[in-house]
Amino acid sequence: MTTTNPAPADVRFADLGVPTPMVDVLVGQGKENAFPIQVDTLPDSLKGKDVLGRGRTGSGKTIAFAIPLAARLAAAPRQRRAGRPRALVLAPTRELATQIDATLAPLAKAMGLNTTTIFGGVGQGRQVEALNRGVDIVVACPGRLADLMQQGHVKLDAIEVTVLDEADHMADMGFLPGVTKIMQATPVKGQRLLFSATLDNGVDKLVGKFLHDPVMHSVDDETSPVEAMTHHLFEVADADAKKDLVKALASGTGRRILFMRTKHHAKRLAKQLSSQGIPAVDLQGNLSQGARERNLAKFSSGEALVLVATDVAARGVHVDDVELVVHVDPPTEHKAYLHRSGRTARAGSSGDVVTVTVPAERRDVAQMMRAAAIKVTPQHVTATSPAVTELVGEVAPYREDTTPAVQPQQPRRQSSGDAAGQGRGRSRGRGAPAGGTGGRSGGSSSAGRSAAGTESAGSGARRGGRSEGAGRDDRGAASGQRRGAPRRAGSDTTRGGSASVWSSDGGYAAGRAPRDDAAPAARRGGSRRASRPAGTGR
Repeated sequence: MTTTNPAPADVRFADLGVPTPMVDVLVGQGKENAFPIQVDTLPDSLKGKDVLGRGRTGSGKTIAFAIPLAARLAAAPRQRRAGRPRALVLAPTRELATQIDATLAPLAKAMGLNTTTIFGGVGQGRQVEALNRGVDIVVACPGRLADLMQQGHVKLDAIEVTVLDEADHMADMGFLPGVTKIMQATPVKGQRLLFSATLDNGVDKLVGKFLHDPVMHSVDDETSPVEAMTHHLFEVADADAKKDLVKALASGTGRRILFMRTKHHAKRLAKQLSSQGIPAVDLQGNLSQGARERNLAKFSSGEALVLVATDVAARGVHVDDVELVVHVDPPTEHKAYLHRSGRTARAGSSGDVVTVTVPAERRDVAQMMRAAAIKVTPQHVTATSPAVTELVGEVAPYREDTTPAVQPQQPRRQSSGDAAGQGRGRSRGRGAPAGGTGGRSGGSSSAGRSAAGTESAGSGARRGGRSEGAGRDDRGAASGQRRGAPRRAGSDTTRGGSASVWSSDGGYAAGRAPRDDAAPAARRGGSRRASRPAGTGR
């Protein structure tokens, strides 16, 4: 492994050997100068070398691997073949896969290439159709890709470039065994690019096994401070004071992301803020893919100024000009803190990060901050303290709550897929909404290409190991969907893995945490009986 020194700053893409069509696309996006990780890695990756890039989230890694990937494929044009892509990008979550494709697709198109996304949480029909038509570049999450490989819809024997993005996150989520099998299915002589903030938890084994004499470039590793990010630690007296503070922090005129520990509380807080005149949407694992995309589109457009999210948004969600991140529920692990906080102060912009605590959390939060190498002095505040009002700045004008009243549920026309599911003894859980209904407008164009005709909302009754904080976002690749049957929506059952749950007295109690998607093992057990109530295990 060769390690290189950082390259100079203020370097234009045109000076790095980037093909002119891609330079034109980047300049049109206002990106004429490359970021440090792009300056460092592009000379080697454009030469076809294997590259190990270490850099924090938001450092510009996507463009750093998108350019050499598209350049290599365009240099040796080949006719597209059904089910045999030429390049593969692996990402841990569907949000990150969608964001990658949104950045990659325009660059690929400029070079005469096409892309598609593959991830769980939606039906696989459109993904299979895209593969059958022939695609140059696949951006995929490991769980769904492994499913499609097993079904024979895709083969990786023609892969020329493989990219592993956020490899440390895939390790944290337990994806490495699946990633290893996927990598083993790609040609040994292909170029491999691996990007990760750290090399722990088995990432180093991936590097040793699959990268050939890689050149390592390290820029802004996981613990390096972001100069443009300011950290605040606000301690309040009790739960009521915390609610008032959170409302105040959410009331500014700029975009802000509020992080919660569980899906239920993210959804509830978003509704509460909206009812108080603060336009807010939620992003959490019980939402269908279509609902996720619509909510992100509202947040990106400014229709909603507040995004209330679980750790599913800690990686892979990039929205310009997020001025404030609020840890309403402080994370228990320092990596989660860093990745949550990384939603602001991205790409050279500035931003603030607030952690809200009550006295009972003081010791745990202090320990987490030390592990994250963040030095900040706690401040005892109320919603009207100068430190708070100065941070919030101008308060957005009050908006009437536009949330529509709940309408009586109308009988839903039965689709062929529903009939198939009922014929096999399957049904949606009682009272669960049908996933995939309603419009799918909004979100990136790549997400629109890969969304399936039927979407499963939530996780179904699942088994598997971790709380949502771990963010296993792709594992529920939709077992019943492979045979045309919809899954039940909204079940949160997990086995193992505890998390904190908000209790009625305003404190936290140990409890089971929901998870976005189920492990592959849970998909192979056939159908769930319709008579089993939603939210129960086997």
